[in-house]
Amino acid sequence: MEKQEGPSAPAGRIDDPWYDALASGWGEPAATAAADPATGPPGRVPGQEAHTAADIYLEVQRSAAFQEVRGRYRRFVFPAAVAFLLWYLVYLVAATVAPELMARPVAGAVNVAMVAGLGQFLSTFLLTWAYARHARLRRDPAALELRWDTQEMTRGAARGATSGTPAQSATPAQGTAQ
Repeated sequence: MEKQEGPSAPAGRIDDPWYDALASGWGEPAATAAADPATGPPGRVPGQEAHTAADIYLEVQRSAAFQEVRGRYRRFVFPAAVAFLLWYLVYLVAATVAPELMARPVAGAVNVAMVAGLGQFLSTFLLTWAYARHARLRRDPAALELRWDTQEMTRGAARGATSGTPAQSATPAQGTAQ
């Protein structure tokens, strides 16, 4: 945490990419002084494009890195959800249409219906494990990098709005969404 002094200083700021930037107000212009209609918000250089948090997040949403993370998510979730729902529907239809098949004993008092029902629980746990593993290995590193870049762009926009200098970014794609 970074401690700031002064009457208008916030209680503290967490320098963490998982900290919710929109909830904390980063990137939003300070409302401490009145805006002059000729020059715009305080600290803004006339003719300079203002970058708000909304502009930055829209730019990130349009970026190739964000689209790749979303694509990886969709490529896993949609087929997995369809497969799991089909497996569940087959279980329900078999229990309704073929009760003699489901009543067939497998071992002692355990029948096909019990094995298939336990298979539903097992497949739920396996799907949860597979999703967590896929997220950890294929999406989390890219999403964390994207979040760090977004936080840097938001901090740069906040510095640019208060100092009157153009916002600096850790990514070269910042100026493309104007």
